[in-house]
Amino acid sequence: MSMINMEYHDGVACITLAKGTTNALDLQLLTELSENITRVSKSPDVHGLVLTSSNEKFFSIGFDVHTLYEASREDFTDFYRAFNRTCLELYTLLKPTVAAVTGHAIAGGCALTLCCDYRYIAEGRKLMGFNVLKLGLPVPYLVGCILQQTTGARTAREIADTGEFYLPEKLLQMGMVDCVLPQEEVIPRSIEKACSLGVLPQKSFAITKRNRVEKIKKQVEEHLKKEEYSFVDCWFSQEARTLIKKAMEKF
Repeated sequence: MSMINMEYHDGVACITLAKGTTNALDLQLLTELSENITRVSKSPDVHGLVLTSSNEKFFSIGFDVHTLYEASREDFTDFYRAFNRTCLELYTLLKPTVAAVTGHAIAGGCALTLCCDYRYIAEGRKLMGFNVLKLGLPVPYLVGCILQQTTGARTAREIADTGEFYLPEKLLQMGMVDCVLPQEEVIPRSIEKACSLGVLPQKSFAITKRNRVEKIKKQVEEHLKKEEYSFVDCWFSQEARTLIKKAMEKF
């Protein structure tokens, strides 16, 4: 059963995460997402992408810790590499991308929104942020680089070091999102934004975006292998295992 739905609206591909209520990230979901990003990249008829959720509670809760906690080191490493690869594919897609954040975007889910060019979030109690440091884990290297580019060094430091979740108005103030909208307007306005960018000359848009993402891409590719090993080591540390297990018991 597919965990991804894709529809087209005036040349914009709307990719919807549809894995239950939480859209917890596992290898299958990431594989399907990667395949759809590739499809968008190669299609001359698709000029933009909107990434959203099938429900209003969660955009994505992040890693599927209940499954990954029991995974072998080899299997978790495969998953983590797929996560980084998919994030980089989304971040470097040379077409306009908008995250339509209809629900909480936590940790890995927040990472996916940052890999889009724009983030439109629903008003109300919709939380975004990275709690990973509280679980004995670092913010993934790729995510940290994009976060700093998006919000600036001081704000990125606060977000990464505190592990807090933030409400929409604070997210807007911090530069984490671009617009706070009524729930029913998030997806239509996100599609509208992608459409408005998609009608621009595609070659010039692609070059402009490439100039923006190229530095981070090169930086990440240079250091990613080492940083992936560091993250995996932390995941299997006794401290992280204890903290993750406690967090799992709350859900």
